[in-house]
Formats: sequence, C-alpha cells, structure tokens
Amino acid sequence: MATSDSTSTQIQLVSRPEGWPTHEDFRTVTVELPDLQDGEVRVRNEFISVDPYMRGRMRDEPSYVPPFELGETMTGGAVGRVVESRSEDLPVGTPVLHQDGWRDLTQGPAKEFTAVQEIPGTPLSVYLGILGMTGMTAYTGLTRIAELKEGDRVFISGAAGAVGSAAGQIARQLGASYVIGSAGSDEKAKLLTEKYGFDAVLNYKDAPIRKQLAEAVGKDGVDVYYDNVGGDHLEAALDVLNRHGRVAACGAISQYNNTERTPGPDNMANLIKNSLKLEGFTMGDHWDIAEEYLSRMTEWFTSGKIAYDETVVEGLDHAVDAFLDMMKGANTGKMVVSI
Repeated sequence: MATSDSTSTQIQLVSRPEGWPTHEDFRTVTVELPDLQDGEVRVRNEFISVDPYMRGRMRDEPSYVPPFELGETMTGGAVGRVVESRSEDLPVGTPVLHQDGWRDLTQGPAKEFTAVQEIPGTPLSVYLGILGMTGMTAYTGLTRIAELKEGDRVFISGAAGAVGSAAGQIARQLGASYVIGSAGSDEKAKLLTEKYGFDAVLNYKDAPIRKQLAEAVGKDGVDVYYDNVGGDHLEAALDVLNRHGRVAACGAISQYNNTERTPGPDNMANLIKNSLKLEGFTMGDHWDIAEEYLSRMTEWFTSGKIAYDETVVEGLDHAVDAFLDMMKGANTGKMVVSI
C-alpha cells in the first residue's frame, strides 16, 4: 500500500515556451513510486539545481542534450539522502548527488546515484555549485579550452553567477595576474571585488560594456575571455583580446529567450587579425576531468581559498520562480531550491 513515504511531488513541462517561460508552461503532479527492487535506492532530495542550460532543453530541437518531453517530469542536478535502500553500496542516510531534480522524492538503480562526503558546516548544496558541475565547468573552460597560463589577464562575463564567480577564483588560483568581470549591479560588483578577489568589475547596466571594457583594460588588453553571456559581451571581448587570446564560450544567457535571430559581433575579423581562438564547449565531452577537478577544488575549498554564495529559494512549489529569477540574473552565486 502506498504511503506518504512513496509519494513524489514532481514538476513537468506541458508546453514549449516562446520567448520567456511562464508558469503556464509547467504543472505539478504527484506520483506514487513502486516498491524498491534489488539494487535500488529511494532518495529524498534536499536541494535541486536550476541552470541556464535548462532553457535550451525546453525547445524541441537538436542539441548536445535531449529536450525535455512534454508531460514528463524534468530532470537536473539534485542532492539528497537515501531514505530506503536495497543496495549494500548506498545504505540509508548516505548523501548522494544525481540528476533526478524537479521533484522531492526519487528512486532508481544505485549506480545512478553518486555518494558524496559531508563537509562540516557546509550544506550539501555545495555539490551543485562550487564542488559540482558548476565549478567543474568553470575549471574546464579555463584549463582545457582557454589553456590559461600563469600571468594571463582574464575577463569573465556574468561574473556574479554560479559559473562566473567560480571562474574568477579558479583563474586566480591558476596564476592569472588580473581578473576583471561584469555584473548587473553595483552591489554584485562590490561583492566580487571584496569577497571573490576580482581586480575590477563592470556594471554592464551603467554604459555599453564594449566602451567600459576598453576603457578599463586599456592597452594591456586581456588574454582569456570566459563567456557566459554572449552578444555584446563577446563583441566587447573581441575588441580587447591580445594577440593569441583565447575565448572559452560556455554560455549565451543574453540570447536564450530571444524569439528572433541575434546579429553576430561586427568584429569577428579580429579572430584572424590577432590569431584568436574561440571555442565553445559542454561538459559532456570532458567528464574525464572530474577527478582532477575535485581533488584540486577540495584542497582549495577546505583550506579557505575559495568563497561561495548561494541564492536559496525555499520549497519545490517555488522552483519555477527560482528558474525564472535565475534567468533574469536575480541570483548571486548558485541558485538552488531547498526542498
């Protein structure tokens, strides 16, 4: 007989948004989970992640990850605890990381869940941010794609977001000589310079970022651009990249909800003139870096060299609000939903 311990509340996509998503594009359902089979575990989520890439999955078009199916529960990063187990590998109480987000209770084969270590005084949500996919994305972009070298000057767009704030700190740990970022408010800019160690942060709402960046870096330029925004920020970076500069294109959040094609930068010829490298990437091609990243970041994190912020929204019933706010830049650091 089903009990409350087997009732899962889940959020589904019911229509594909045109432009900005609305609450009408989603619905909340309850699902009775079946009894566990041998080798399976049941997990109660404590935190779920909302991320920019999820907007792309709401479109029915080919991409590096399959689109969300209409009428099916969405997925995404989540962390929780095993509450029932038929697997010796994951006993009850084990904290685990997995991809069954957008719900409060889930279950499946134990191999689909990864046990994580609890860090005293640190919430499990850190595995959705700086110690998880977010931080690893920042590290991969800087090391493998941009091939950051000691002494490089680095520009990071969307610097107050989860990936951006991680990238700035990782760049510093890897020996960058100058780290400049962009953010959408003076409060965020102050936080990034005072807490996260950025040398300078530009409020892109004050004036065109192309003008601000050129004035801020002057003739010294930058060697690496970590792009989370695209659009005018990419154009601005192409103006100031030094010869043999490198661009790690991680995201283009400024364009995700556009309903018409966005014109490309007017200075792409700089790629040729200055022998620049521009490369996009997704983590699906770089999972082999996980062990290296976790080892280095755990050392930096536990020794107090890495700061982090989270914007925590309470309740699964506010998950859509959290997603929309994140897309509008309302978060500082990682946006998570506390279940």
